[in-house]
Amino acid sequence: MPFDYNPWLRQEMMPHIWCPGCGVGIILKSLIRSMDACGWDRDATAMVSGIGCTSRAPGYVDMNTLHTTHGRALTFATGVKMAAPEKNVVVISGDGDAAAIGGNHLIHSCRRNIDITLVIVNNGIYGMTGGQFSPTTPSDSKAATAPYGNIDPSFDLAQLCIAAGATYVARAHVGNAVFLEKMIRNGLKHKGFSVIEVMANCHTQWGRRNKFPDPADLIEKIAADAVPLSVFEKLSPEERVGKFSVGVLYQNKEKPEYCEAYHNLQERAMNKMREASRKVAEQETLKTRDEILGATSGEN
Repeated sequence: MPFDYNPWLRQEMMPHIWCPGCGVGIILKSLIRSMDACGWDRDATAMVSGIGCTSRAPGYVDMNTLHTTHGRALTFATGVKMAAPEKNVVVISGDGDAAAIGGNHLIHSCRRNIDITLVIVNNGIYGMTGGQFSPTTPSDSKAATAPYGNIDPSFDLAQLCIAAGATYVARAHVGNAVFLEKMIRNGLKHKGFSVIEVMANCHTQWGRRNKFPDPADLIEKIAADAVPLSVFEKLSPEERVGKFSVGVLYQNKEKPEYCEAYHNLQERAMNKMREASRKVAEQETLKTRDEILGATSGEN
């Protein structure tokens, strides 16, 4: 029986604005199926985004949504989670939004290990704003602001998140939606900050400039470059060039979750204040008793 997406979507917002063949649609459908598989209540779930093509996603889903400022989705999401730690919070972001203007917020979210799931749609370019190169644009590939080729080395987003302290980091791609759904579902179930980097196609802005204008061709290329982690680890440095590993790259279930750590800190602080108040009350009681006894002694 085919999955029914209708309850999860705001039909009045259709049709969407993404380019025909855009990989964001594959990722959003995988994310919806993952939330459904986890039994998440839409009223107890918030999806947050910043700015860019990917940021349009929360506008199409029927749940609590926030479309925020460029690069600041994780800061808004952190506020939501701190105010309502029992709720589910998901952030969906592009590579430019997450790793450029939002890069600072990304690393601090990783180190705090707050229980938020971040899905990064890595298509290697700024799609919505005209095709400028981003922190993940491959070296030597062309962009609107790099017509002769990009000379900047690109970020390995997954390794960046692992180094910054994220406790679940996985990578998948739009050419295998079943595997992608599994990686996202595992991330949603993880207690702590989980990151799923999804290698995606932007055939409009990146593909047209780099001989992959057809979405199917570009998705096939991405799928061909993907290597399971167990196989990737056995490759030589020369054999890894142009390839990327997929799977669960890192998971740590022992690191304290930020909201729980903050709650415990509040409890310790409150207990200290209660103890201080109790001691002051005792001193006041003793002082009053001594004053009464002193007055009584004077009368005698």
